[in-house]
Amino acid sequence: MSAKKSFYQRVQESITLKLITMGVLVLLLLIPVNMVNDLIKERYQRQKSVFNEVTDKWGDAQTLIGPVLKVPYLKLTRVVEIDENKEEKITFVETVELAYFLPDELKFEGKILPEMRYRGIYEIVVYNSQVVLSGQFSTPDLSFLNVAEENILWDQAAVLIQVSEQKAIQENLVLNWNETQSNFNPDPSAILLKSKPSYYATESKSYNYESHCLKSNVEVRPFVQGEELNYNFSLAINLNGSESLNFIPIGKETNVSITSTWPNPSFGGHFLPDSKTISESGFDAQWKVLHVNRSYPQQFSNPNNYNFENSSFGVELFVPVDHYQKSTRAAKYSVLFIVLTFLIFFFVQLLNKVRIHPFQFLIIGITICIFYTLLIAISEHLSFGISYLISSLTIIGLITAFSAGVSKNTKVISIISGVLAVLYIFIFAIIQMEDYALLVGNIGLVVIMAVVIYLSNKVNWYQLKNEE
Repeated sequence: MSAKKSFYQRVQESITLKLITMGVLVLLLLIPVNMVNDLIKERYQRQKSVFNEVTDKWGDAQTLIGPVLKVPYLKLTRVVEIDENKEEKITFVETVELAYFLPDELKFEGKILPEMRYRGIYEIVVYNSQVVLSGQFSTPDLSFLNVAEENILWDQAAVLIQVSEQKAIQENLVLNWNETQSNFNPDPSAILLKSKPSYYATESKSYNYESHCLKSNVEVRPFVQGEELNYNFSLAINLNGSESLNFIPIGKETNVSITSTWPNPSFGGHFLPDSKTISESGFDAQWKVLHVNRSYPQQFSNPNNYNFENSSFGVELFVPVDHYQKSTRAAKYSVLFIVLTFLIFFFVQLLNKVRIHPFQFLIIGITICIFYTLLIAISEHLSFGISYLISSLTIIGLITAFSAGVSKNTKVISIISGVLAVLYIFIFAIIQMEDYALLVGNIGLVVIMAVVIYLSNKVNWYQLKNEE
């Protein structure tokens, strides 16, 4: 009986077995940790779903291209047919083809006005943009097409522009073309940005776009070789959108100037601003792009041969790390937090001769996991900082109360609660950082390991082994 009692006592006091048990518990706690990560992903996907619902009605990220001058012309197309006798029959069919010309000068001047929209507990950032396009076209030269001048349908020339979503346009579009004005109408057959709607404007308000796509009697405007005539244009667009506003630099020289009251812009795309100013009251940015900076020419006959989107650039209304992203970053440190908390109690029981049952360690680990679910739930209603404070104080209070039950030593209880507070403050500081999070995190880990090494040196491990 005494031998059996001695065995149980050795098991209870075995340091090696305690360390192994702690390791097993840490592995078991990976299950609730993964459940917490899944919960964050689920709530984040719900937020994205609500965001998509709002932006689907308001407007998505917008890309603006135009204006592009489109000039139709007549062309004889050689058609080869095989008859019943397997003989070739060659015919020529007159078709209407299109030539496209890009502006010599193009200027975008715009203002982005951000708005906050709410759907349930979710907050969504959208914007209204007011952009003025202006510039100049030179006389189009169709010599590259090898077409007779009398076959150019000048009276059916059109100007194209395009946005990502036509429903996002808030006011009628009116083109100022030299001394005349003309309205824009949907043109589903013209595509500059792939799978996007286009608009066109012509000098005739009663213009029917589809008429020049078919064979018809048209009036030909005389063209004198060498004639130089510049066409000045301007156009105002009131456009709703979300996330970002982008531009395609189709001008021989494209200048873009954007201002906004949004304090956190993120500039992206193929070109970065030449100059920018960012402050708490907003930002302004300017770009200048030349035609030699892109991969498509100033005139062409088939826009499908070119990917205009590859040269797009613009600004994103960047939302600094939101509460779901911050919760995800906090959860990444959950295993480290569990291990460090276990180490605190491990050294407490070694240095203060206090016994802590493995089940009690399990309770501590589950309590730490509850911190993350509590943080997610509260942060959906309050700011992340306040949510973190409430959650951390709650968990520190629970673990401190647990410590009071394990040890009646006030000093030990104060040390445990103080170390936990420092750990939570340290994790919060890392979460708030963006550029220096990795550096500060590693510095903190070095400090923590230094403390662990110091405490381990205060333990006579060989004496503990002999006592086993």
